[in-house]
Amino acid sequence: MLAIAGSLRRGSLNKALVRAAIQVAPSSVVIEDFGDIDGIPLFNEDVEKQLPEKVKLLKAKIVAADALLIATPEYNNSVPGVLKNAIDWASRPGGDNSFDDKPIAIMSAGGTMGGTRAQLHLRHMCVYLNMHALNRPQVAVTNAKTKVDASGEFSDPAIRGSILQLLVALEAWTRRLKKEG
Repeated sequence: MLAIAGSLRRGSLNKALVRAAIQVAPSSVVIEDFGDIDGIPLFNEDVEKQLPEKVKLLKAKIVAADALLIATPEYNNSVPGVLKNAIDWASRPGGDNSFDDKPIAIMSAGGTMGGTRAQLHLRHMCVYLNMHALNRPQVAVTNAKTKVDASGEFSDPAIRGSILQLLVALEAWTRRLKKEG
């Protein structure tokens, strides 16, 4: 499973969600953190056939993954531009959509709504890109800044348990889709 955090911020709460997922994952689930999406240039259709190295790496890791886990912040009621940009690159050029037929789970950490609007917008992209988004359970950590410990980690058992439930459901969803395919 490939995890992508849609944030560049060093102290990102969504990067903390990815770290928590890696820590709580059942032994049957191996999560690779893609790391920073920093360094992916702004999408430019003029150069999409000469992919930048970081984009090649992203596309290859998405294709190789059984499933995806995306942790997204919410900016201006949607996904951050850096995440949208990475998605645009990984789904292009036409006919080379790295996301095609991939199971995906989405989680978010944010303010009063926990990033739910960003999750909704990401789900819209999933439909267009032919990804299979897991509907439940949803992980949207509200008022997330108040829920990390002094080291910037989510140590709350309820949050970690929700992430574990999401991973277990994504693993089952991935197996189900492989069987049906």
